[in-house]
Amino acid sequence: MNVIASELSGLLIIEPKVFGDSRGFFFEGYHKERYAAAGIDAEFVQDNYSRSCKGTLRGLHYQITQPQGKLVQVTRGEVYDVAVDLRRSSPTFGRAVGFLLSEENHRQLYVPPGFAHGFCVTSEIADFAYKCTRVYNPADERTLRWNDPALNIQWPQVEPRILSAKDERGLLLCDVETFA
Repeated sequence: MNVIASELSGLLIIEPKVFGDSRGFFFEGYHKERYAAAGIDAEFVQDNYSRSCKGTLRGLHYQITQPQGKLVQVTRGEVYDVAVDLRRSSPTFGRAVGFLLSEENHRQLYVPPGFAHGFCVTSEIADFAYKCTRVYNPADERTLRWNDPALNIQWPQVEPRILSAKDERGLLLCDVETFA
């Protein structure tokens, strides 16, 4: 696999080695020792899977007292995936980056604890799978506003844009709880 460091410390793009032939393809979606050697020495305790239609925007979510690391990938369709560094001690605090994840490029993204995360579906439908380093706790979840001007996220232009009520109420960066 090929591991690419992003411009935000700890945020990694993983390009698995894909073996394809006339039957289809195969790749290892996770191999503890290989990922640890690549700098992802995390214990994953929960797997999640979502399906969303075009225009759905989920996020930007994080857990404040029990922060989750996430290994995310798209198994069907395509999304624009975004991570925001919420670690005040980081030189990239408050910066956001986005990546195209799709069933074609097979890319994964490792989002370490201390980041907010979200995505927007750009295909007709997208299946999104991710591993988490902590169990989800709804009382601990926070939502950063997806369209905060301070983040300058260049979300794809898709219509209609579909958000949950929770995501509509997300807070601005200047108002959210952050990490040390």
